[in-house]
Amino acid sequence: MSSPKLLSRGGVAALAAVALVLAAPLSASAHVRVYPKQAVAGADDTLLTFSVPTESGAATTTRVVIDLPTATPFGDVSYQPVTGWTATVVDGKLPRPAKVDGTTVTEAPLRVVWTADPGTKLAGGQFQDFVLSVGPMPDTGRIAFPTTQTYSDGKVVTWGEATPASGEEPDRPAPVLYVDDAPPATERLTTGTVGLSAQPAAGAGDVTVATVLAAAGLVLAVIAAALAVVALLRSRPIRRP
Repeated sequence: MSSPKLLSRGGVAALAAVALVLAAPLSASAHVRVYPKQAVAGADDTLLTFSVPTESGAATTTRVVIDLPTATPFGDVSYQPVTGWTATVVDGKLPRPAKVDGTTVTEAPLRVVWTADPGTKLAGGQFQDFVLSVGPMPDTGRIAFPTTQTYSDGKVVTWGEATPASGEEPDRPAPVLYVDDAPPATERLTTGTVGLSAQPAAGAGDVTVATVLAAAGLVLAVIAAALAVVALLRSRPIRRP
């Protein structure tokens, strides 16, 4: 029969392996993302879903601000209502005049602000989808959407770092939409293309593609870890009484 000590060590190893695989996907996927990753230049109505997770274990997300492009602004921006949140599209003067659909403009939507209503709690381990309809889509290759997330304890996190040419993702990357251009290889698994408002919008409680992929990877990783532990135990010599 196997030694109780050996089984104990095996159990500890199994728990450690499971803990590692549980932690890795969650930490890697806890970023503000925009879906789909690609859009079509010139489209009048493009639906964009911003998935915002709460990383804090002690505080809740109370405010989300998404900055819109100003060099190639959108002429029209609207939002899908989210239960428990109040949204505002902030218009303002552009840093310099820009063309929108052939017309020179000096003002445009600058940002969208979502504020949690009293009693709304987006806690650690939870996420919320915020959906925008924007257009016309400028032919600019890519558009970054720096996002600011405020927590109930006063902490402010800015998701605004640019991803370098190497493709190695920074700690706080800005959500990026690719207009006709192909996303980098690290983001292709979550790529989709949308051009018109016929694309169904993700609801407030819908699961995004990234969440599905992360969950599938998590299950496979746990199974692999368990099989590795079983193989390890079987390879140990059997102690006879």
